[in-house]
Amino acid sequence: MDDLAEQDYVVIDDFIDNNLYKEIKNFLFKNIDVFDKAGIGSLNQHTIKKTIRGDKTYWLNKERDTILKDFWNLLEETKSTLNRYCYLSLSGQEFHLAHYPSGGYYKRHLDQFEGRNNRMISMIIYLNDNWETENGGQLEILDKNKKLQLVEPIAKRCVLFKSDKVPHAVLKSFKDRYSLTGWLLYQPIGLGPLLG
Repeated sequence: MDDLAEQDYVVIDDFIDNNLYKEIKNFLFKNIDVFDKAGIGSLNQHTIKKTIRGDKTYWLNKERDTILKDFWNLLEETKSTLNRYCYLSLSGQEFHLAHYPSGGYYKRHLDQFEGRNNRMISMIIYLNDNWETENGGQLEILDKNKKLQLVEPIAKRCVLFKSDKVPHAVLKSFKDRYSLTGWLLYQPIGLGPLLG
């Protein structure tokens, strides 16, 4: 947690165990046909712009997606740890599965919407087996010193960063790229599917 406090982001390998990894991947592929094109902006400003973002998403719902109970439990533990050591007041979450097809990318952005400041911590768990650098799809982080840091989207790796502080992008992917992505919230609102 020191890295998150000091440099605004942290990369944690093997964040989830093999059983949870398989559980999430199975759920992803079971629902891949109902993923929607992802948009940008929130509420009445929500639009789909392929020139900015080229992924598809499936928004998770804790009440509906009970098969992911181990993931929901892990989120509760993560929020509790961050609240304790980083003095945050996290009380909610919004998460989706993301699929970047070959050619997909997401231009640099912040995760906190203008006029909506409840996204505190962004969280990404990668779901890509045997990922190689030449496959692209790296997370590009602009750090506090204005230097670009590249994070490979390898299986079971987690990235946590401050939603309002860390500009980031997803570089063009040259093969299907999957992740479980979301935000730990200052207050729950339950509007994820409407918000991009």
